[in-house]
Amino acid sequence: MAKNRTVYVCAECGGTTPKWQGKCPHCNAWNTLEETVESSAPSAAAHRYAPLASSSPVRSLSEIEARETPRQPTGLDEFDRVLGGGLVAGAVVLIGGDPGIGKSTLLLQALASLSETTPVLYVTGEESAEQVALRARRLGLATGNVNLLAEIRLEAIQAAVSEQKPTVAVIDSIQTLYSGELTAAPGSVSQVRECAAQLTRLAKQTGIAIVMIGHVTKDGALAGPRVLEHIVDTVLYFEGDTHSSYRLVRAFKNRFGAVNELGVFAMTDRGLRGVANPSALFLSQHEQQVAGSCVMATQEGTRPLLVEIQALVDSSHAPNPRRLTVGLEGNRLAMLLAVLHRHAGVSTFDQDVFVNAVGGVRITEPAADLPVLLAIMSSLRDRPLPRGLIAFGEVGLAGEIRPAPRGQERLREAAKLGFSVALIPKANAPRQPIEGLEIWAVDRLDAALDKLR
Repeated sequence: MAKNRTVYVCAECGGTTPKWQGKCPHCNAWNTLEETVESSAPSAAAHRYAPLASSSPVRSLSEIEARETPRQPTGLDEFDRVLGGGLVAGAVVLIGGDPGIGKSTLLLQALASLSETTPVLYVTGEESAEQVALRARRLGLATGNVNLLAEIRLEAIQAAVSEQKPTVAVIDSIQTLYSGELTAAPGSVSQVRECAAQLTRLAKQTGIAIVMIGHVTKDGALAGPRVLEHIVDTVLYFEGDTHSSYRLVRAFKNRFGAVNELGVFAMTDRGLRGVANPSALFLSQHEQQVAGSCVMATQEGTRPLLVEIQALVDSSHAPNPRRLTVGLEGNRLAMLLAVLHRHAGVSTFDQDVFVNAVGGVRITEPAADLPVLLAIMSSLRDRPLPRGLIAFGEVGLAGEIRPAPRGQERLREAAKLGFSVALIPKANAPRQPIEGLEIWAVDRLDAALDKLR
């Protein structure tokens, strides 16, 4: 007979240790060990995963037939873009985000659209069936073909999925489920890992696409063991300010599509609606030219976006001037100011410098270097940049302007939205002229600043 034993599982890496320690011996994280109860099987044949394991002969990779995986569109274009074109049969998708950001609303809308052509199942563990029905009625969704199950017991959910045989199933949320095989509470490391593993194997065996909603910690990371993100095929994060009507869905892992894809939604009284032209969200509408503002062309996955970078440079009244960024990397700002001083002769050691990416978007690519420096120079001189100017490019420590990937797509997006001048790296200069867009190609920071004098 199997006997239970107590182990301590790390919430960060999933490693186990027989006794509690202040620091995890596997990943060296502090205060992450949680007590859980495991049952040890008497033999390998009695292991509960044994029926699921199938052996296959060794084959040459060239003998295996490779074919395109068909996709099931969800009816929400922005959601399909992030997924890589739609849901794949047998795929497991994990979507996380802050409470109240709109995860359940988005997936309920997707299921309502999918239910018109294929069977679907919505499993809710956080809300009652009446609450979900009220939300669907408030959103005006046609949910006559949407099957609903209010359950948190994993074995009951597996039986319902096997009986209903839906094409797509939504689990809301993975942290509320528990398996009767374990005595730990729902939401614990062992329960989250066990439920996610069982649902993933169910999806792979039956070809059912399963979408799981995950809670996030106060730091914004998905709650539970890190192995949860390794198990699933796709990891999506719901971002945005709850005080704003706009939401961003970003892919951080996708085995069936591109990562770092971005979907933009607007929250309305009828639910989430896709935004066809997201560049308009991140561009301020000024009646006249203002100093300290520069528009950059960034790339999110396969989508070019135009984002306004704003900078404010003001005299510092403290011994240590402040360096603050919103939506950009703070350490990179200090480096850029040093490059500006060394290679352009512009000193800001007695100035407070604040840089902001308008619209709440986060920019991590180095192509924002040149627009940031142009906005800082514009604010420092109190002189607006030329009307219709757009810029992008990475600035090196030697003062050189390095190229950015997919420069042609950025320039075409800028020309489409009416910009007339592009200050770009020389390596990104197009071979053929772009109608309506004048190209200023530079290879040094001082040359870029000379263009604006």
